[in-house]
Amino acid sequence: MVFDRLREDMRAIFSKDPAARSTLEVLVCYPGLHALWFHRRAHWLWIHDLKFWARLVSHIGRFLTGIEIHPGAAIGRRLVIDHGMGVVIGETAEIGNDVLIYMGVVLGGTALENVKRHPTVDDDVIIGSGATILGPIRIGKGAKVGAGSVVVRSVPPGATVVGVPGRIAGPEHGSPEELIEEVMPDPMLRVMSRLLDRQNQLEERLRTFEQAQPGPDSPVVKQNFFCENQIRDALKEVIDPEVGIDIVDLGLIKEIRVKGNTAEIDMVLTCKACPLSDHLSGQVQRRALGIGGIEVVTVNVLDEPFNWDRFVKQRGNIRQI
Repeated sequence: MVFDRLREDMRAIFSKDPAARSTLEVLVCYPGLHALWFHRRAHWLWIHDLKFWARLVSHIGRFLTGIEIHPGAAIGRRLVIDHGMGVVIGETAEIGNDVLIYMGVVLGGTALENVKRHPTVDDDVIIGSGATILGPIRIGKGAKVGAGSVVVRSVPPGATVVGVPGRIAGPEHGSPEELIEEVMPDPMLRVMSRLLDRQNQLEERLRTFEQAQPGPDSPVVKQNFFCENQIRDALKEVIDPEVGIDIVDLGLIKEIRVKGNTAEIDMVLTCKACPLSDHLSGQVQRRALGIGGIEVVTVNVLDEPFNWDRFVKQRGNIRQI
């Protein structure tokens, strides 16, 4: 029975850690495995009311492995603690089967009373490096907690949690193997994308109002204005490869000026030395050529978009030239 459990623990490591090369290496060089074995002895002493000896065995295991597991914690089968240095698991924590924990993870408590004050982690959960899970909350089956996250609320099964404080950033997922392969979503990028989309909608409405306003504009001015809109629509096909959003929705196109058969486009990037500067400038120039009879396209790259004073000054200098 004991040897079956040991073999099961080692097979779990081989299934979750591609760096594991041999049985001897896993047996001798994996502190997460050693910490789990120490905990089983300490937990047996704990439930048999030998509290001091349980804490002593746990302390020895902590000294030798750098992993602190309170002897009162309930741990299921096939737990894998990868690397493991700095992992802390509290007294009333409960961990299910087939859980994967990376280094620096804390399953901590938030109460000072002797009650259930540590997390419950269901089966097939993956907890990334440096994640902190606090309080008597539940991490649902198959959930994934991103590295460095601080989770203070229960997580539904299959969800992905990232950030500080932890935010649900993904829907339900499939198997643990798919979770390991998947790229971690970025909730802040989603929020920024929605804000930029809203800004683009407001700008479109403003341009519509400007067009609808009566005025003494000549046919030439109206034609130029119409051509500017055509160019802006065409530039929505130019996608920033780093973000996957078109440069108009990203707010990179600040102004388009058309005069006769020439067009001048102001584009803002983080800096002129940006690796994508030449690529995006070329794409913009190619997309604008030929629209409404445009034969010459000039793309002005303005850097430091968040330094608006300098941005305004740059734009003024360009116009004077």
